[in-house]
Amino acid sequence: MHILVTNDDGVTAPGLLALAQEIRKLGKVTVFAPDKNWSASGHVKTLERPLRVRETTLADGTPAFTSDGAPSDCVALPLLGLTDPVDLVVSGINPHANISHDVTYSGTVTAAMEAVITGVRGIAVSLDSPDGHKGLLDYSTAAIVGRRVVEQVLADGLPEGVVLNVNVPYLKEEELKGYMITRQGLRVYRDKLDSRLDPRGKPYYWIGGDLPTGVDEPGTDFGALRAGYVSITP
Repeated sequence: MHILVTNDDGVTAPGLLALAQEIRKLGKVTVFAPDKNWSASGHVKTLERPLRVRETTLADGTPAFTSDGAPSDCVALPLLGLTDPVDLVVSGINPHANISHDVTYSGTVTAAMEAVITGVRGIAVSLDSPDGHKGLLDYSTAAIVGRRVVEQVLADGLPEGVVLNVNVPYLKEEELKGYMITRQGLRVYRDKLDSRLDPRGKPYYWIGGDLPTGVDEPGTDFGALRAGYVSITP
């Protein structure tokens, strides 16, 4: 069993390390991740420039590959033959939830989508960390959940063309209420345009705004997280 682990936060991200360490318990793991943060990059395929790949090591000393491509490129490259054949791709752990409309922006989720497009099973794992959290995040629960979902998929399979989007509450493992199969809920975005002038008087812009919220409805990814359940959205 050969599992590819990737992310959109970059090869040095602690969530990637936590996930890889847990998934290694299941079989051979190759880590192949971007050399920088690609958060909110969406589904990018690099076609107009060459891609560079180099070997590196994670913080625990284990080998990994990194590329100057997008998260989807970091899935496409090994699946197109740069590594041994891959049986399953796991993307994460993202430090924030990827629910509802977030999935269209998320490099974490679209990396898993790239796997499915290529004919390989794909799972995305994200952590619903508290807004305004300071200090290091604890990825241990999300990593364990990710491993358990992978174990289930390896045992039972997945329908063709289905991605699993897994979101984990920021709780200790024993505090989780359980696992819930959900549908995508509704996100409420409050984006704002921030216009500024550079020192030469030329305008430039930031897209920002308040943090998005969600509609707490039963059966949705947002509702499951609010109730303390792991959300698994096909």
